[in-house]
Amino acid sequence: MLLNGLRRAAGAVRWYVRELMDETAYNRYVAHARSHDPAVSVPSRREFERMRTDRQESDPGSGFRCC
Repeated sequence: MLLNGLRRAAGAVRWYVRELMDETAYNRYVAHARSHDPAVSVPSRREFERMRTDRQESDPGSGFRCC
């Protein structure tokens, strides 16, 4: 019983941290792209992260960079 509770709590903490750090952005992107076109070619996770970083750095209003 206690072990079950600890597992659930650990799972909740893991979910929260992943959402907070936006680790699930790629999974959401793939799900969205495939829901609109199941045959679409999606970029790899590395390519996705590179595109996302480039987009954030190109927008000075996003607050991505401090200087």
